[in-house]
Amino acid sequence: MRQSPVVLLLVMLAAAYAFYMVPQLSQQANTRYTYEHYSDFYRDFTGGRVAEVTLVRGERAEGKFVEGARPPYQVFTVAIPADEGLAMKLVEVAPDDTKVATSSGGWSDKIMMALFNLVPFLLIIFIFYFFLMRQMRANGSQAMSFGRSQAKMMSDSFPRVTFNDVAGMEEVKEELQEVVSFLRAPEKFRGLGAKIPRGVLLVGPPGCGKTLLARAVAGEAGVDFFYMSGSDFVEMFVGVGASRVRDLFNQAKQSDNAIIFIDELDAVGRLRGAGLGGGHDEREQTLNALLVEMDGFDPNDNIILLAATNRPDVLDPALLRPGRFDRQIVVPNPDVGEREAILRVYTKDKPVADDVDISTLARRTPGFSGADIENLVNEAALLAARRDKRSVDMTEFDEAIERVIAGPQRKSRVIREEERRVLAYHEAGHALVGSMLPDFDITYKVTILPRGQSLGYTISLPEDDRYLMSRSEMLDRMVQALGGRAAEQLVFDDVTTGAANDLERVSQMARAMVTEYGMSEELGPITYGKKHGPVFLARDLAEERNYSEDVAQRIDAEVRRIVEESFDRARQILTDERETLDKLVEVLLERETLNQEEVEAIIETGELPPDSDPPAGSEPATDKPKAVRSTERPVAEPVAPRLPEAQTP
Repeated sequence: MRQSPVVLLLVMLAAAYAFYMVPQLSQQANTRYTYEHYSDFYRDFTGGRVAEVTLVRGERAEGKFVEGARPPYQVFTVAIPADEGLAMKLVEVAPDDTKVATSSGGWSDKIMMALFNLVPFLLIIFIFYFFLMRQMRANGSQAMSFGRSQAKMMSDSFPRVTFNDVAGMEEVKEELQEVVSFLRAPEKFRGLGAKIPRGVLLVGPPGCGKTLLARAVAGEAGVDFFYMSGSDFVEMFVGVGASRVRDLFNQAKQSDNAIIFIDELDAVGRLRGAGLGGGHDEREQTLNALLVEMDGFDPNDNIILLAATNRPDVLDPALLRPGRFDRQIVVPNPDVGEREAILRVYTKDKPVADDVDISTLARRTPGFSGADIENLVNEAALLAARRDKRSVDMTEFDEAIERVIAGPQRKSRVIREEERRVLAYHEAGHALVGSMLPDFDITYKVTILPRGQSLGYTISLPEDDRYLMSRSEMLDRMVQALGGRAAEQLVFDDVTTGAANDLERVSQMARAMVTEYGMSEELGPITYGKKHGPVFLARDLAEERNYSEDVAQRIDAEVRRIVEESFDRARQILTDERETLDKLVEVLLERETLNQEEVEAIIETGELPPDSDPPAGSEPATDKPKAVRSTERPVAEPVAPRLPEAQTP
């Protein structure tokens, strides 16, 4: 950090003063002799042991000894008796080499002495104050300004984003365009007696584009735009959050029209009274101040509050009532058309090869958010650069999809041959059962190469987006998920830990069918139990299940029946297609990875397609060194990417 010349000069003066004065003051404190009787001083004075003496107002005498006269003392002081002629007497009896002087000791001398003693303290205080204020100005704050708002105002230097830069989400942009239109021409709405929503809450899963939409509103509106995170209100000092809320709205009131954007609103807007015990909650103070500023006794008609959260279920109801957040806009994950538009936005500035089909990539990425798609394109570009390519082709995009779903490939992992065979039957069981089920998702890829936390995986992707799931579709998913376990039991008459994740997902789906979706003929179309969400201790601690112990036993029995029937169905499919299963495993052990066309060809004809080549990035198993024996057991691996759960209308 560059310092000014004035500061450097002050520091040098302080150092010089300390270097000169501290030794002298210390030395004088250790070598000063004080006479108890004037006669002792007079004896030394007349005896030639005093080099010089100064009479101060006839009250005391100060001076220096002749070197070695009274070791180790060098200076002295003595009280002088009240005698007006004493000074003349000392001059008369003084030896020839002794100097005698007088001093009036007036107010000027006292002031100079006092200033001389205060100089080091003043220098230290000044330097400390200067550096403290400089540091506080660098941090954007001043002394005792903790309650000032930390909001930043959108400036012309900020990258401008408009609705044209946001792909898809046409309904969401239409809702927000109404807010922009009101801020640009409020008279058109007020002339008809219409009131614009006081607050707009953007709700959606992480990475779906809520913050990007807020930036687009700022770029379109052309008014003062203040943006702040919900966590910026929280501080260690009591009352700071509420003070920052008031200061934020006071800044916005200075403008004719303004937008305030609060990201991650759930950090400050959580439900009040959700903790155990009493006490003063600083977060609740901040929320109360926000409620008053949004719609209190003095409403702010020229301010629109825009907020974003992915946890609307934990927000306080007073915050969501009309008059505060009048409008809640759901920002879902993009559908296939929107994913294609987002892919075109993120690939327009990258050299993409001619073989890249954007529409195919959009269909292969169901459930991906906008952030996932951006990460997908970036991963593909990184892979192309790592392989010294001049453009990004379909191979890199396929590899990037797998990296996003299952993680990076672990090529150095060595698995013993017995475990490779178990893995091959496990993954082939998933692929074969899924292919035999009518109207099931297409098997996109099967591999026994370790990736992420899995030793192998099977990816099944739907051809289109799905928002509802029927009972038969859920049962098919359970059968496909149990195909790996059934193949292990059928071939080896034993099971491994590799199906742990499969069993977990199947158990969850079966219990949801019985307790949430009413898909059990035994228990009927009734919802059992409370849907588990975020736990608020004071509100949910005493709640119990709403069914009897007898019903709980029937639920467990029904869940077990559904899972066992699904397992038996998967085992029967594999028993009927045992030859196809063995052939699929044989090819999988040789090539380690099979794509959709290869799996379909083996199931239909028992042979690979004529134009099939080894998958990019992998080598035949015969060309690899012999696998060393390992004591590590297979771990639970994901069978397929998690697809959107069934949603109720």
